[in-house]
Amino acid sequence: MSTSERENKKTQKKAYLKAMPLRTLADVEVIKHELSLGNILILKITPLARKSIEDVKKAVNELSGFTQSIGGDIASLGEERVVIVPNSIKIWRQETGVSKKAPTAA
Repeated sequence: MSTSERENKKTQKKAYLKAMPLRTLADVEVIKHELSLGNILILKITPLARKSIEDVKKAVNELSGFTQSIGGDIASLGEERVVIVPNSIKIWRQETGVSKKAPTAA
């Protein structure tokens, strides 16, 4: 490893994978901050969903907008969890048969 590679490695920030519950709308600001730090977040939305589905929709919409504004990505992991990643990571999504174009005969 060259000197510049070692220096580059030292200056890179470590990103963390964090699992966090979404309990209140106030948690949205904490989640945004964590995402700004470059962390990957898995949110359990059930605690807030038990209180208010409307608040879950507000929180997810706000987080989705923020994530898009920083070039990140967001996706659901079933009904109870959401994963949010910073712009350095993309979420792989399997193509479904509906979106694929059928081959045509030439």
